Amino acid sequence: MRILLVEDDPMIAESAAESLREEGHDVQRVSDGRNAMAQLKVHGYDFVLLDLGLPGADGMTVLRTLRAAKNTTPVIILTARDALDDRLAGLDAGADDYVVKPFHMSEILARMRAVQRRRFGFEADGNLTNGAVTLIDAEKAAEAGGARIPLSRREYALMAALLARPGAILSRRALEERIYDAGEEPESNAVEYLIHSLRKKLGAQTIKNVRGLGWMVPKSGDRS
Repeated sequence: MRILLVEDDPMIAESAAESLREEGHDVQRVSDGRNAMAQLKVHGYDFVLLDLGLPGADGMTVLRTLRAAKNTTPVIILTARDALDDRLAGLDAGADDYVVKPFHMSEILARMRAVQRRRFGFEADGNLTNGAVTLIDAEKAAEAGGARIPLSRREYALMAALLARPGAILSRRALEERIYDAGEEPESNAVEYLIHSLRKKLGAQTIKNVRGLGWMVPKSGDRS
């Protein structure tokens, strides 16, 4: 997953980012609220881990701005503020979970998985699915029509980005950010090529084009 980590304590940020990367996630770190809001305007993320006590603009301002813009990216607040009123304010403002420091990264990773299961189409074992296609993370493969189909690294990354939010339209730029590592230059028509390949492997209706906007996979039960 592509994760925005918003934390101004360099030791906490470095430790958390390292743990997330060891789990295979793509992590971008920022240390102030204004930069976080700027990044959220132009980049797509699968998750935001958000401190509250930030310079520039505090975490609650970041969260409220995100939700006011109808951005539904999952957010877990990471903070030293442990008062009940603070927890309630964060959840009411649109956070998906609230974790008080100090924390262990195994708990954060477990809470991220729980948020994804609640919000998106995950099976009990944590694999992404919309009912028609299931990604098998351990094998970097897909299951569709009763068959298990191996996928390339970029095919898997693109399909994971779409299946993380069934019914949501992802633009070319958003998909390129999922399939290329930081610093890599996107190849011309790479997204179209990967989608063509995935449709051949998984079925022509697996990925739908929304003209002028991008691509999506249908929600569970929606095959129109």
